Amino acid sequence: MTLQEKIRADFMTAFKARNTDVVETLRLLSSDLHNRGIEKKGKGGDEALTDEETLEIIRREAKRRKEAIVLYTQGNRADLVAQEEKELKVLETYLPTLMGEDEIRVVVEKVVADYGAIDAKDFGKVMGVAMKELKGKADAALVTKILKEKIS
Repeated sequence: MTLQEKIRADFMTAFKARNTDVVETLRLLSSDLHNRGIEKKGKGGDEALTDEETLEIIRREAKRRKEAIVLYTQGNRADLVAQEEKELKVLETYLPTLMGEDEIRVVVEKVVADYGAIDAKDFGKVMGVAMKELKGKADAALVTKILKEKIS
């Protein structure tokens, strides 16, 4: 079962159970997935999305929710913060668990060692290599923090 099929099945289960929070979030996600499939088909590809493409869309939507939570919190909109948190919680059920800080440190240290002596001007290159190795497994902000610690 592909991730997209799992999302459809979970949507139907939530719909039958009248779980409106999950239904609304998965409806929006399904719409994004459908639009991406149409876009892919328009470029001459197959309309079916891979699990990696599906995860990319889910990550993007989760990031949007996190950014909205920060903005709504600053604007003292507790009602909207609560809604975004509910949606984020649903989206996170489909994302793989991210690596911990210690695991990320090991990978960053390996990349830095492979690259050799680095300073601030090498940050972008080393960050690119580190993110390729950690793609989808680590939070980019945490990787940036750890790499900055290594450089300074």
